[in-house]
Amino acid sequence: MIGIRGLVLLPEERELLCDPRIGGVILFSRNYESIEQLSQLTEAIHAIRRPSLLIAVDQEGGCVQRFRTGFTALPAPACLGRLYDHGPPVALAAAERLGWLMAAELRAAGVDLSFAPVLDVERGVSRVIGERAFHRRAGAVADLTLSWVRGMRQAGMAAVGKHFPGHGAVVADSHHELPVDDRPLDTIASVDFLPFRRLIAVGLEGVMMAHVLYPQVDARPASFSGVWIAGVLRETLGFTGAVVSDDLGMQAAACIGDLYQRAGVALAAGCDLLLLGNDWEPAASIVERLPSVERPVRAARLAALRGEGRLGSPLQRDPRWLPAVTLATQLCGEVPR
Repeated sequence: MIGIRGLVLLPEERELLCDPRIGGVILFSRNYESIEQLSQLTEAIHAIRRPSLLIAVDQEGGCVQRFRTGFTALPAPACLGRLYDHGPPVALAAAERLGWLMAAELRAAGVDLSFAPVLDVERGVSRVIGERAFHRRAGAVADLTLSWVRGMRQAGMAAVGKHFPGHGAVVADSHHELPVDDRPLDTIASVDFLPFRRLIAVGLEGVMMAHVLYPQVDARPASFSGVWIAGVLRETLGFTGAVVSDDLGMQAAACIGDLYQRAGVALAAGCDLLLLGNDWEPAASIVERLPSVERPVRAARLAALRGEGRLGSPLQRDPRWLPAVTLATQLCGEVPR
């Protein structure tokens, strides 16, 4: 899954996207100007191939929201966690409504997937997770994200939980350096696995791996580890959906080698979809060197991430839209701490 440079598809990008080794496009703020422009872009991408390419974005809420003007400002997931502390039933209802809103607005513009929700447990130490996590207790994270995913599915969007097996216990930001989590497997499993277990039990469609090293479990970061992907995630937890790498261009992945080596190791470890969002020219070179082998099981996993349906009338006419927008606005400014 690659990124594109701007607001419209360039001829060379369109040509590369015809390659069957490309599974989709991840969009960023640089690709967004307006809902009308975004809708035209997604339509152009989807028209390239049949079955159509996946189109994804990170639209979690709070600080991680690539599309802003014209989209509802979503509260950070931690806002729902604080609401949960004041009353779980109200928070769970809010999470479901906001999960629907996030997904419905994206689906109305032709985006298949938001890489959400974050299933990491907040511990007050991570530079990159923080308010992106729903709560400091694993059970609350599981409760809130189950509701959030229920809302996403009502809007026709699959869910991708991240970052397995857990990014919340490390200080370092994997965009800039390799975080190291020195806890043993049983300690990680006793806490961090809970949200993943709960969502896997209800058919979680995708899991994004963490660019985090857990040296007591394996010598490679989880995104590149068959121990974590094939052994723990698939065999122990019974996950049957799509496994997605975190972005291969992140600094935490540099310990594996160059971008081509990272792609090869991640595929060999069991990743179904590799992210390379900000390195277009290297991505084109890597794709040309990867083997073109059809894998029906992998294709089926990725097909389950494709959005279902699309609203035929303006989203604002949906009776759920205005109450959800009102709720989001209230939570962005009024959740007690």
